[in-house]
Amino acid sequence: MAMRGLDEAFRGVGDKPGLDIWCILNLNLVPIPKSSHGKFFSGNAYLILHTNVLKTGVRQNYVHYWLGEDAKEVDCALASEKAIELDMALGSCTVQYREVQGSESEKFLSYFRPCIIPVEGCLSPQMIGGGPDSYTITMFSCRGDHVVHVREVPFSRHSLNHNEVFIIDTQSKIFLFSGCNSSTKSRAKALDVVQYIKENQHGGRCQVATIEDGKFVGDPDAGEFWSLFGGHAPISRDPPSETLEEPEPQSMKLFWVNKGKLLPVESATMDQAVLSSDKCYLLDCYAKLYLWMGKTVPSSEKKAAITLVEAYVHSEGRSTSTGTTFLNEGNETADFKSHFSNWPKNVSPTLYVEGKEKVAAIFKQKGFEVKELPDDQSELKEPLINCSGDLKVWLVDHHEKSLLPTEVKNRLCSGDCYVVEYNYVHNSKEYHLFYAWLGKGSTKEDRADAISITADMVDSVKGRAVMAQVYESEEPDFFFSVFKSLIVLKDGRSTAYKNLTEQKKQNASLFRIQGLGYESVQAIEVDLVPSSLNSSYCYILQEGDFFYTWIGSFSTPHDEDLLYQMLDKLSALKQSILVREDSELDDFWRILGKKSEYPKERHTRLGTEDPRLYTGSLEEDSYEGKEIYNFTQDDLTTEDALILDSHNEIFIWVGLCSNFKSKDQALLLGKKFLEAEVGHQRSIGMPIYVIGEGNEPPFFTCFFDWDPSKTNMYGNSFERKLALVKGSSNKTETNEKDAVTRKQFQSEATKLQETNSVIYPYEILKVHANTPITGIDVTRREAYMSAEEFQDKFRMTKDQFYKLPKWRQNKLKSDLDLF
Repeated sequence: MAMRGLDEAFRGVGDKPGLDIWCILNLNLVPIPKSSHGKFFSGNAYLILHTNVLKTGVRQNYVHYWLGEDAKEVDCALASEKAIELDMALGSCTVQYREVQGSESEKFLSYFRPCIIPVEGCLSPQMIGGGPDSYTITMFSCRGDHVVHVREVPFSRHSLNHNEVFIIDTQSKIFLFSGCNSSTKSRAKALDVVQYIKENQHGGRCQVATIEDGKFVGDPDAGEFWSLFGGHAPISRDPPSETLEEPEPQSMKLFWVNKGKLLPVESATMDQAVLSSDKCYLLDCYAKLYLWMGKTVPSSEKKAAITLVEAYVHSEGRSTSTGTTFLNEGNETADFKSHFSNWPKNVSPTLYVEGKEKVAAIFKQKGFEVKELPDDQSELKEPLINCSGDLKVWLVDHHEKSLLPTEVKNRLCSGDCYVVEYNYVHNSKEYHLFYAWLGKGSTKEDRADAISITADMVDSVKGRAVMAQVYESEEPDFFFSVFKSLIVLKDGRSTAYKNLTEQKKQNASLFRIQGLGYESVQAIEVDLVPSSLNSSYCYILQEGDFFYTWIGSFSTPHDEDLLYQMLDKLSALKQSILVREDSELDDFWRILGKKSEYPKERHTRLGTEDPRLYTGSLEEDSYEGKEIYNFTQDDLTTEDALILDSHNEIFIWVGLCSNFKSKDQALLLGKKFLEAEVGHQRSIGMPIYVIGEGNEPPFFTCFFDWDPSKTNMYGNSFERKLALVKGSSNKTETNEKDAVTRKQFQSEATKLQETNSVIYPYEILKVHANTPITGIDVTRREAYMSAEEFQDKFRMTKDQFYKLPKWRQNKLKSDLDLF
């Protein structure tokens, strides 16, 4: 039902991924066409809505209002009010940001790759959707490593300095001037802006010249550059006064809004419990401000609170460009939550479980056969790597490693550490995956040895090698997949473990059975007590030569199949007694000690979350970094060590030109990231992969729209970008990147043309079809579907599907049992 008083401009927005932009003209919202997205006039105020759909299917809406430096006060105030109105129209589930020209947040700038270039003056209705403005010579300064802030500066030698990168755009040539103190990464990002100007202002037909500060002898481009300023002369050593400086760190302050006033919150600790749903709170982190609005606060009070925050900034003598974020209860950002302790974790999706049972009951009433659907669909997902490779396992003992015989390499002990080497082939290339597996009961000495030995083995191997540190009970799915079947015993073989632990041989054992599928099943020995049981699992209880199999009430038929598969490995040709939950024999409880309470909740995995990318460095042994929003492969700059957080694993990507030279440094970065506030509520034992540039495995590249040709480039990031920009042919006006993209597109088109000549029904194309089709390309099952059935299953056309990132395609295919 439509909201009373809702602005007509907001009707129907927020459902589809992408951007919606409005400019305030004559106190009205005027939509900006996509062709003009990224073009902002300094005399106007804008409202921007970014809609994103997560892998879980959850929709996220981010509202930004952008204020030009010359915008009228009345337009700025209206932009703020319209942001609240848009939030209400979207169910008060948005996160809102106040953006000021020249100080935009990196999240905002990430929507407009490579940059936004504000235009002086005001937008008029006649200019909307019009062609390019008349050409004028302009000069810009650029700063930023992963997103770039671009601002127009006066065309004068006095605008230059040694710390920034500058672009001078003339009619026939674009000059890039790099200050001697500017970073390699900022120079590379400025080249993205050069390419953007070249394509949009010159139609791709102009020359590009790069000028290095202090070096001009014998360089005709440098002579031409300085002639624009009337000849060479020294430039100022000090940056211009408008250069932004980092604010001095201050202690955080928390206020609550009471009748138009900000009152300090009297609390000994920053606990999440202090936030009340009927109030608004201001968290002042000095560099950033957060206004938190409770879910029962009326919209009129929210508007008043926003006005109060703006007055607070002015009264405190703070810059009007101070970053401000407005948050609704339940939609808090990770950086906001990191300032509080005891923030509750996400709630398990019980509604999905209840809804699934209701649907199943309805179908049974109608007479349909309903097969049990697993809570976790991961068993339907084929691994991203070839799991039929070569597996070797070494026991770490007394600073040495010893290779385990084939017959026992799938039996690990909790008291030990192991090095696991897995060699496999992918796309005709050989890959090597090394795990340092650290048992729960292993000694500190063995753990250090395991990591050191694994790192040495990775450095010595030829080819694409990746190292991972894995703690027992925190193993990633790939680890289990390469073992196929794995048994983990509560014991130890190493000398250090035996010296530390008193050996007590017990006659009984309890194993929890789990697995991703028939090709990946595990038996994990747990404590021999009733509290180790869980209604969501199946168990094997062994006493001497006698076995019980225990079936939890929430386990599935698939779980039972895995149970019997593992029982054959533990007790081949031996009899066992089947026991279902709540029908146990007295002897069963005797073996476990005595009957007592144990977890009886249904176990479900939380939905897969979207990956996040962070910069990473170690400052005084602590993590320092920031998130890179809407990341792409181009954000993997060779000077960096970056952290890809998939929420199940941590990937440390190390560029060839980064300061991280050892695996130990990279692992320490991952550990400190998990310990830092940005990684709060995470297990410190999450798997950490170390991936060197050029050695990226498929389970890493799946998070990107990966272009393999970019891994074959050499030099620093500036030299690589310069080769692409200057590599353009004046005749064809296309660069290497365009050529590679075109070849890939042609290859995809050829594949589509070949596969689309034959159409098969969805039911026989599925991985687990009753009568699976043969003789097809199993990596492209979806391509054999008819256009109508594809639209029905994927809710999009094939063209739209193939424009998605590769990891998103794989996720959608996996959900439909096509991957």
